[in-house]
Amino acid sequence: MNSFGHRFRITLFGESHGPLMGIVIDGVPPGLPLSQEDFFQDLARRKSGPLGTTPRKEEDRPLIRAGLYQGRCTGAPLVILFENRDVNPDDYRSFTDMPRPGHADYTARVKYKGYNDPRGGGMFSGRLTAGLVAAGVVAKKIITPIEVSARLLKAGGSEDIESAVRTALEAGDSIGGIIECRAEKIPAGLGDPFFDSVESLLAHALFSIPGITGIEFGSGFHSAGMKGSEHNDILTDSEGHTATNHSGGINGGITNGNPLIFRVAVKPTPTIPQPQNTFNMTTGRIDILRGTGRHDACFALRVPVIVEAMTAVVLADLIS
Repeated sequence: MNSFGHRFRITLFGESHGPLMGIVIDGVPPGLPLSQEDFFQDLARRKSGPLGTTPRKEEDRPLIRAGLYQGRCTGAPLVILFENRDVNPDDYRSFTDMPRPGHADYTARVKYKGYNDPRGGGMFSGRLTAGLVAAGVVAKKIITPIEVSARLLKAGGSEDIESAVRTALEAGDSIGGIIECRAEKIPAGLGDPFFDSVESLLAHALFSIPGITGIEFGSGFHSAGMKGSEHNDILTDSEGHTATNHSGGINGGITNGNPLIFRVAVKPTPTIPQPQNTFNMTTGRIDILRGTGRHDACFALRVPVIVEAMTAVVLADLIS
């Protein structure tokens, strides 16, 4: 399904090279002030432009078509549309019969019986994350004074991100990255044990971002090599503050009042200029595929603001 959340619920729709795409946001408090300009800063952070991002240029101007009246949210579902103008569907015709390695071309063909829109990856494209960022803008307003921020720590395994991107471009290849996210001023008591733990909800939301392959909270996988005496966060006051934060701000699936900290891994973009072997569905033989179209050499460069958005969406749902 294309919906996420309970009290604050988002529904994503559209395709990468279709006429438009967008998001429906339900559970927005009536009276929340909102304008088109509120979206510009975060949407600009997601746009292409820096070295290593796709040459595709979209205006990404949010068209608010329902749920807003005289600058205030009405409490009805908020509908936000984005037009797709810089499209070139011919670049993707060969991928219908020759699925790209590492991409959803094959699984989409199977699940949707060949009726899926293959242009630009269709509904599987990172293009649709513009809608997620828009939802994040609204969610960030709802969760104030909580502050959510994310940054790219490494790309291609290196902290010298620009150099790693240049090397990938010169080789006609792609690279992934590691992103860290922090939520400050977060209250204790959000979340539930087991199935609706904060970790469960965040993992569910964050894996909806194309290319996310892993997540760790606090000390994460490093904690497997620590002793309990090293990993335990010692309480320092009655407000739940701790001397360390190896747990990443969560105990028993519930926020403990310390900063929420986690990291996500973003895989390399599957479509690359280098020739790759794949199975040709028409000929029934292994064939050579050359990646055409416009793609990010490092999509991770544009992901921090998307991670912030989905984190804010989860928190808005928990607070509502």
